[in-house]
Amino acid sequence: MLPGAAGAAPVVRAGVLAGAWRVCAGGGRWRGRRPPGADHRAGRTTQPAPAAPPVPKTRQITRWLLSRPGSLDPGDQAKLAVIKASCPHLDALAGHIRSFAEMMTRRQGLLALEDWLTAVEADDQPQLHSFANGIRRDQQAVTAGLALPYSSAAMEGNVNKIKMIKRQMYGRAGFALLRKRVILHPG
Repeated sequence: MLPGAAGAAPVVRAGVLAGAWRVCAGGGRWRGRRPPGADHRAGRTTQPAPAAPPVPKTRQITRWLLSRPGSLDPGDQAKLAVIKASCPHLDALAGHIRSFAEMMTRRQGLLALEDWLTAVEADDQPQLHSFANGIRRDQQAVTAGLALPYSSAAMEGNVNKIKMIKRQMYGRAGFALLRKRVILHPG
C-alpha cells in the first residue's frame, strides 16, 4: 500500500523499473510506464511472448559445420540440427561441406571431385559456385592434391622457419648472420 493512501492498490514492481507503476490515491490513475504484460484496456493483462532462444553466432555455426559430427557434443549437435531444419540453404551447404571433407580425408579426388563440382554448380549456393570455379581453373592440381599421398608440408615448414628468423633479424645484421642462424636453428 502507498503510505497515506487508504484503499489504494499495492505498489507493483516491474524488473528494472521498480516502483515505476504506482496507483494514485485520488482516482486510481496510473503514473509512469506500464510493466510487461499490462494492457491499457479495462485492467486486462496479456501474457508476454515467450523469449526465443538466442541465435548462435555465425562463428559458432561455422565451427559446428566444419567439425566432424562425432566430435560435437550432443547439445551442439541438437542446436545444429535445429538450425539446419530451419534453413534449407544451410542444410544443403552442410551436405556439400561434409562430402568435400570426406573426399579430402579419404583421398578420393580422382573419383569424387568431378561429381562434387557438378552437384555444387547445380545447387543454389553462390559462394560455393565461386569456390567451384576456382577449383575448375586448376582442377588437375586440386585432383592431384586430393588423390596423391605426396605433400609439400616439409618444404613449407622450412620456408616458414626461414621467414620467421628473417623477421626477427630485420635491420639488425647482414646475410652472413642470417645464414648462420638458419643453419644452426634446431628443427
